Amino acid sequence: MRFLVSGYYGFGNLGDEALLAQLVTQLKTRYPLATIDVLSQHPAETAHQYGVAATPRMDLVAVRKAIERSDVVLSGAGGLLQTATSFKSLLYYAGVVRTGVRAGKRTMIFAQSIGPLDFWGKQTVKECCRGIAAATVRDERSRALLASILPGVEIERTADLVFLYDPPDEPVDLVPSGLGAESEPLVVVAVRKTTHFDTVAPTIAAAVDRLANEHGARVAFIPFGGQPDAETATAIIRKCRSKPVLVELDGIDAIATAIARARLVIGVRLHALILAARLGVPFLAVAYDPKVLGLCEDLEYPLEPLWSAPSLGRGAAPPDALVDSAWTRHDELAANLREKYPAQRALAEKNFTVLARVAGS
Repeated sequence: MRFLVSGYYGFGNLGDEALLAQLVTQLKTRYPLATIDVLSQHPAETAHQYGVAATPRMDLVAVRKAIERSDVVLSGAGGLLQTATSFKSLLYYAGVVRTGVRAGKRTMIFAQSIGPLDFWGKQTVKECCRGIAAATVRDERSRALLASILPGVEIERTADLVFLYDPPDEPVDLVPSGLGAESEPLVVVAVRKTTHFDTVAPTIAAAVDRLANEHGARVAFIPFGGQPDAETATAIIRKCRSKPVLVELDGIDAIATAIARARLVIGVRLHALILAARLGVPFLAVAYDPKVLGLCEDLEYPLEPLWSAPSLGRGAAPPDALVDSAWTRHDELAANLREKYPAQRALAEKNFTVLARVAGS
């Protein structure tokens, strides 16, 4: 069996690399004799880090040959079929799916969030993804949207692969990074640049200040997406009256250790929120994208987002009240997340149950 994996890999984004790590681990466990080929921005690094074959993602001749060599083409995991990033991005990922289908390969949309999609985005997905073997999506909103575009396709609602992440037996030592005992009670913030940054930034800054001044929190911004996220964090820190810090941690285990120690997470980055949910740490979500709101809805999380994009049609809750509620209801919210976790892990494993049917094993 030869799997070809298409996603946002090799760019140094910790969330996407965490997805790939779980995907590769599961495939190697379930198909020990299989070959795994990953389309990557930096194929040599990806091949070395994960012990896989890797193909340069923008070398279209090489990509076509990799698809022709494969038995199963997996589009995912992540948020690939959407027009929020750009229409060009959608054309790339949908084009890989179309090439796989036309080459007669068992092609699957795998553990994705779908959307947002404008009119032409929906038409592109409809045309390029016709003929796929199956699809798994990581929230109910995505399932409903994809079902309306691809009627007759087997679409299963599952969960994000990072719900399968298990922390290391020994937590990473964070003292060298400045997150020792003196940093408690800790709040972790993970941001990214968004379309509505001029509104999002002061909202997060105000929340950070309230946590610091009213609740005595020590706030650390941790970039998931490398330098761009660090620059975004710095821009928000400059708006704060309190003194949050920017801490760059190396690898998912270090970040998970920090989140596990935190009393609260503020997350624009989806995988900061997923790690918080996985580890039973309450969070305040910034719903810049439907996938963030979809996670909150599927978890039945009791708190409204700290901020929601206008397109999502959610009313704005008072930020101060949300911050205070997240802090004072910590134990209740943590217990709620721990209760929800087993179901999310089972749904994440379901991605591979559907894959087994597609792969014929």
